[in-house]
Amino acid sequence: MPSPDVIERFIIRVEENAHAEACEEFHLLDSTMTENQGAPRVGRHAHVAAEQAIMARAVSVTSQCIRPVFIHGDHVAIRWRFRFEWPNGTVTDMEEMAVQRWVGDKIASETFFYDPAQRVPKPQMS
Repeated sequence: MPSPDVIERFIIRVEENAHAEACEEFHLLDSTMTENQGAPRVGRHAHVAAEQAIMARAVSVTSQCIRPVFIHGDHVAIRWRFRFEWPNGTVTDMEEMAVQRWVGDKIASETFFYDPAQRVPKPQMS
Protein backbone atom coordinates (compact mmCIF):
# COMPACT_ATOMS: atom_id res chain seq x y z
CA MET A 1 0.00 0.00 0.00
CA PRO A 2 1.46 3.39 -0.96
CA SER A 3 1.86 6.03 1.70
CA PRO A 4 0.23 9.44 1.15
CA ASP A 5 3.75 10.92 0.95
CA VAL A 6 4.66 8.62 -1.95
CA ILE A 7 1.45 9.51 -3.79
CA GLU A 8 2.20 13.20 -3.26
CA ARG A 9 5.76 12.79 -4.63
CA PHE A 10 4.33 11.06 -7.70
CA ILE A 11 1.84 13.88 -8.27
CA ILE A 12 4.56 16.51 -7.90
CA ARG A 13 6.72 14.77 -10.55
CA VAL A 14 3.82 14.68 -13.01
CA GLU A 15 2.91 18.31 -12.30
CA GLU A 16 6.57 19.19 -13.01
CA ASN A 17 5.97 17.59 -16.44
CA ALA A 18 8.54 14.92 -15.58
CA HIS A 19 6.20 12.25 -16.96
CA ALA A 20 8.91 9.86 -18.17
CA GLU A 21 10.87 10.32 -14.96
CA ALA A 22 7.73 9.60 -12.91
CA CYS A 23 7.36 6.32 -14.82
CA GLU A 24 10.99 5.43 -14.08
CA GLU A 25 10.67 6.30 -10.40
CA PHE A 26 7.21 4.97 -9.56
CA HIS A 27 6.33 2.06 -11.91
CA LEU A 28 7.36 -1.53 -11.42
CA LEU A 29 9.57 -2.95 -14.17
CA ASP A 30 6.71 -5.18 -15.44
CA SER A 31 3.88 -2.69 -14.83
CA THR A 32 1.03 -2.15 -17.27
CA MET A 33 -0.69 0.96 -18.64
CA THR A 34 -4.05 0.79 -20.36
CA GLU A 35 -5.93 3.61 -22.08
CA ASN A 36 -9.72 3.41 -22.37
CA GLN A 37 -9.80 -0.41 -22.21
CA GLY A 38 -7.30 -0.68 -25.07
CA ALA A 39 -4.49 -3.21 -25.20
CA PRO A 40 -2.17 -2.73 -22.24
CA ARG A 41 1.31 -1.34 -22.74
CA VAL A 42 3.59 -3.63 -20.73
CA GLY A 43 6.85 -2.69 -19.05
CA ARG A 44 8.31 0.43 -17.52
CA HIS A 45 10.62 0.94 -20.51
CA ALA A 46 7.61 1.08 -22.85
CA HIS A 47 5.88 3.62 -20.57
CA VAL A 48 8.98 5.82 -20.46
CA ALA A 49 9.39 5.70 -24.26
CA ALA A 50 5.73 6.61 -24.82
CA GLU A 51 5.93 9.55 -22.43
CA GLN A 52 9.18 10.78 -23.98
CA ALA A 53 7.63 10.62 -27.46
CA ILE A 54 4.57 12.69 -26.55
CA MET A 55 6.61 15.26 -24.62
CA ALA A 56 9.05 15.60 -27.55
CA ARG A 57 6.17 16.42 -29.93
CA ALA A 58 4.72 19.19 -27.75
CA VAL A 59 5.98 22.77 -27.54
CA SER A 60 4.76 22.88 -23.95
CA VAL A 61 2.73 20.79 -21.54
CA THR A 62 0.85 21.79 -18.41
CA SER A 63 -0.12 18.99 -16.02
CA GLN A 64 -2.42 19.48 -13.04
CA CYS A 65 -3.86 17.13 -10.45
CA ILE A 66 -7.50 17.95 -9.70
CA ARG A 67 -7.99 17.10 -6.06
CA PRO A 68 -9.08 15.22 -4.06
CA VAL A 69 -7.03 12.09 -4.70
CA PHE A 70 -8.75 8.88 -3.64
CA ILE A 71 -6.71 6.19 -1.89
CA HIS A 72 -8.23 2.89 -0.80
CA GLY A 73 -5.67 0.28 0.21
CA ASP A 74 -3.53 -0.50 -2.85
CA HIS A 75 -5.82 1.44 -5.20
CA VAL A 76 -5.47 5.12 -6.07
CA ALA A 77 -7.64 7.31 -8.32
CA ILE A 78 -6.29 10.62 -9.60
CA ARG A 79 -8.09 13.12 -11.82
CA TRP A 80 -5.70 14.95 -14.17
CA ARG A 81 -5.98 17.98 -16.44
CA PHE A 82 -3.43 18.37 -19.26
CA ARG A 83 -2.83 21.08 -21.82
CA PHE A 84 -0.55 20.34 -24.78
CA GLU A 85 0.59 23.14 -27.07
CA TRP A 86 1.68 21.85 -30.49
CA PRO A 87 4.18 23.31 -33.00
CA ASN A 88 1.39 24.19 -35.47
CA GLY A 89 -0.27 26.52 -32.93
CA THR A 90 -3.05 24.15 -31.88
CA VAL A 91 -3.75 22.92 -28.36
CA THR A 92 -5.13 19.79 -26.79
CA ASP A 93 -6.94 20.25 -23.48
CA MET A 94 -7.96 17.04 -21.80
CA GLU A 95 -9.04 15.60 -18.49
CA GLU A 96 -8.58 12.00 -17.55
CA MET A 97 -9.08 9.72 -14.61
CA ALA A 98 -6.15 7.47 -13.71
CA VAL A 99 -6.89 4.38 -11.65
CA GLN A 100 -3.78 2.75 -10.25
CA ARG A 101 -2.96 -0.44 -8.37
CA TRP A 102 0.14 -0.13 -6.23
CA VAL A 103 2.42 -2.78 -4.76
CA GLY A 104 4.17 -1.11 -1.88
CA ASP A 105 5.52 2.20 -3.18
CA LYS A 106 5.37 1.26 -6.90
CA ILE A 107 2.60 1.28 -9.48
CA ALA A 108 1.81 -2.21 -10.79
CA SER A 109 -1.00 -1.20 -13.15
CA GLU A 110 -2.54 2.03 -14.32
CA THR A 111 -5.68 2.53 -16.40
CA PHE A 112 -6.63 5.87 -17.94
CA PHE A 113 -10.22 6.86 -18.70
CA TYR A 114 -10.94 9.88 -20.91
CA ASP A 115 -13.11 11.04 -23.75
CA PRO A 116 -11.05 10.32 -26.90
CA ALA A 117 -12.64 13.34 -28.62
CA GLN A 118 -10.47 15.49 -26.35
CA ARG A 119 -7.34 14.29 -28.16
CA VAL A 120 -8.21 16.23 -31.32
CA PRO A 121 -6.11 19.44 -31.36
CA LYS A 122 -8.02 22.70 -31.58
CA PRO A 123 -7.02 26.24 -32.56
CA GLN A 124 -5.50 28.14 -29.68
CA MET A 125 -7.76 30.89 -28.34
CA SER A 126 -6.10 34.25 -27.72
